[in-house]
Amino acid sequence: MDELFGQLVEIFEVESLDPNDHLVDLDMWDSLTQLSIIALAEENYGITISAAELRDAKTIGGVISLFENKQKS
Repeated sequence: MDELFGQLVEIFEVESLDPNDHLVDLDMWDSLTQLSIIALAEENYGITISAAELRDAKTIGGVISLFENKQKS
């Protein structure tokens, strides 16, 4: 998931992220960013996540866990 972490850094346009970073505290957390993450999930990982699931993830670590859990299903 290191690759995903790097992709999230790019999407959020920051130098670095911490797994404990709360999504709502990030300046770039908006609907466009959410759509970018949803598209990333589908295009690069072959998984479908909803906006609600993404919001429920709450943190960067939660987003990564969401991707991991979806890939296992």
